[in-house]
Amino acid sequence: MRFLFDTKRLTVRLAVKNDLDFIMKLEQSDENNAFVFQGTLEEHLDEIKDDNTFLMIIEDKVSHTSKGFILSGIDRKSDVFELRRIIISDKNHGYGKEIITALMKYCFEELCINRFWLDVFTDNHAGIHLYRQLRMTLDGVLRESYKSGDNYRDQMIFSMLKREF
Repeated sequence: MRFLFDTKRLTVRLAVKNDLDFIMKLEQSDENNAFVFQGTLEEHLDEIKDDNTFLMIIEDKVSHTSKGFILSGIDRKSDVFELRRIIISDKNHGYGKEIITALMKYCFEELCINRFWLDVFTDNHAGIHLYRQLRMTLDGVLRESYKSGDNYRDQMIFSMLKREF
C-alpha cells in the first residue's frame, strides 16, 4: 500500500484489491448513489492497474479506519488532473474540505499539475458549496449531459489553476 499524502487527521494511500468492497459499498449507498457514478468490480480493478488513474483510500491517522475514497485521472501531457469521484463516509466533520485541499497541494506541488478540475451534479448542493469555499472557478454547465432514468441531469464544471492555488 503506497502512501501518497496526509493531513492533520487523515492519510491517503493507493487502493488495493482488498479495498474494493469498501469502495463499492460507498458508491452504492443511498446517501451517495445519486451524486456519483458506480463502478463495477472489473472497472475498479482496471483503475488500480492504470498508471493514469489514481484510486485512493482515505484513512483516519489514529484509528487507521477507512473514511472514504478518491478516484481521479491524470493527463500527463497537458498537466491536468481530474477529480472523478470522492466519497467521505463520515460526513459533516470537515474531512472533504481537508482532503481536497491536501489533494490539490499534492497535485500542484508533487505532480506538477497546472489544472485541477471536477464536475458535480447541480443538485449536489453540499459539493457545490464545498468547491466554492475552496475558491474553485465555475467554468460552465454541461446542460442535460447525463441521463438518469427518464430525466437528464446538468453537471457543473469547477477548476483551479496552479497559479490560483
